Amino acid sequence: MVEDDTAESGNGSELDYMDLKVSKDVDLDMAAAVATADAESPPDGPPEEAKDPKKWKWAVIFLCFYGFVTALKPGESFITPNLLSAEKNFTREQVTNEITPVLTYSYMVVLVPTFLLTDLLRYKPVLIIQGVSQVVIWLLILLGTTLLEMQFMEFFYGITMACRVAYSSYIFSLVSPDLYQRVAGYSRSSVLLGVFTSSVLGQLCMSVFNISFSTLSAVTLGSVCFGLLLALCLPWPKRSLFFNRNQEQKELAAAATKSELDIMNPKNGALSSAAAPSSASRWKDSVLVQMLLEVRNVVRRPNLRLWSLWWVFNSTGYYLVLFYVHILWNKVYPATENHKVYNGAVEAASTLLSAGTSFIAGFVKIRWNLWSELVIAVITLVQAGLMFLMISTDNIWVCYLAYVVFRSVYQFLVPIATFQIASSLTKELCALVFGINTFLGTVLKTIINLIFADKTGLSLDVHSQFAVYCVYFVILAVAYFVGAAVVLVRHYRNQRGGDGAGGGGGGTNEAATLTELHPVAAQSSEAEILSNGKTAKV
Repeated sequence: MVEDDTAESGNGSELDYMDLKVSKDVDLDMAAAVATADAESPPDGPPEEAKDPKKWKWAVIFLCFYGFVTALKPGESFITPNLLSAEKNFTREQVTNEITPVLTYSYMVVLVPTFLLTDLLRYKPVLIIQGVSQVVIWLLILLGTTLLEMQFMEFFYGITMACRVAYSSYIFSLVSPDLYQRVAGYSRSSVLLGVFTSSVLGQLCMSVFNISFSTLSAVTLGSVCFGLLLALCLPWPKRSLFFNRNQEQKELAAAATKSELDIMNPKNGALSSAAAPSSASRWKDSVLVQMLLEVRNVVRRPNLRLWSLWWVFNSTGYYLVLFYVHILWNKVYPATENHKVYNGAVEAASTLLSAGTSFIAGFVKIRWNLWSELVIAVITLVQAGLMFLMISTDNIWVCYLAYVVFRSVYQFLVPIATFQIASSLTKELCALVFGINTFLGTVLKTIINLIFADKTGLSLDVHSQFAVYCVYFVILAVAYFVGAAVVLVRHYRNQRGGDGAGGGGGGTNEAATLTELHPVAAQSSEAEILSNGKTAKV
């Protein structure tokens, strides 16, 4: 049953990793996206923490260790078998239609407030809230016995997922912008290692040591308590991305604009103060509001629009599969004393393979402006086929294999999407775009859950839900194939027209559109003037 990127991405954004319930994919992807956006940006100047290299290095090491520890939840992969076991004795219908849907609703409600509070409160308080939520979750899993308690458990899971963005953003407050790319890799690696270690430990506990679900939950509770203690010890950042950014520079600028006459004549100074901008004016000039206004320019760019739509629609299907796949496995192969489940091993394998496909994606070199729709269409069609395979087989190993491949092909596109979105945006606008994409995807997941999974809707069983997901991916694939056909036809028509008019001078321009997803230097010094008077890299 099983927050939160990233794509690195990894980002990646949204970073994974590969925790089923509290998936870090989105948040790590967002972290990698910010790193990509800043790889070409001039540094704004290092924060105070970066002036002492030893200080920021130890802070980054401690934060990466924290990310590793918080990913250590050996019982994560076995929540669904635990709820359906004799120890908890919930029915499959209760878990499918009454317990699991609460996660999506909770996540949607708290996502936007958490995103804003994370920046306003400068990360650490939100990480502490996340740690407390984790402790509450595993206390409820360990001690809870009623349906309402399990629904509260899912509610706190939604809070935990929303708080993941604090970790992926926190690390950028510790270093100067020229180090963003490197520290994003560090944080990604630490979380991946933690998730892999967690999955392996959980499988060993169940298969080798034959411990009970309650004992495994107690071990996980101890791990998350340690993570909460580490969160309390984290240093407090002095800046953030939107609300607390460059506060000292603003104060210095305000002081510099105060004339000597104002200093010498307090009355004039009072008049100047009276003429100060109103609160409404200051609100309109805030960084966050300016970024929201710039989102309108983003949607006008075809490439950014395509990959943002992919992020919204395909991530919706991806996470719905992740949330319900353990229930499907339990139906195909119920966990009993004679039937050992291998959820942890499958999660470990999918983590490694997904990391490998994400890495390979960084070296793919094609004309993305021409072939993006076709690549997305083919991979989406593969995902639809894997969904059909899952619902048409009674072999649990076929289900396991289909799931591993499903996750891997999705993670292949995540770093490509992250690069395509982030490489032409400032880091502030990049974070906002990924946040909006994540929220829209969450709203879509909520709508699908309300219609097909929730008890108040159609209340479909898990096999029927996966049939819906299969149809969902087929519809997306058809839409992408139509888009690819339109782009290719338009391209070759323009090419013919260019050949006829200018003797084939378009070949050079097309060759220049090859894109390789390595960390890149600035490809052009040209800048596009945005509506707020700032510039965005083109």
